[in-house]
Amino acid sequence: MLIIARQLGETILIGDDIRLSLLKVNGRWRDTRRVKLGIEAPAEVPVHREEVRERIDRGEPPPERDDE
Repeated sequence: MLIIARQLGETILIGDDIRLSLLKVNGRWRDTRRVKLGIEAPAEVPVHREEVRERIDRGEPPPERDDE
């Protein structure tokens, strides 16, 4: 696993056509925090949260779309 630190607004490039950007951090240091990531990828590259992918792999329908 590669671990990279990023600040708000900074981006990680994966290959030539996938961009992962840190958009927002909520919460305080050492408490529960949430980050909002922006992912730009070609339409043919599936992008799912891990728990959604596991449901798809089990043949279950994915949950309703959640843009938050």
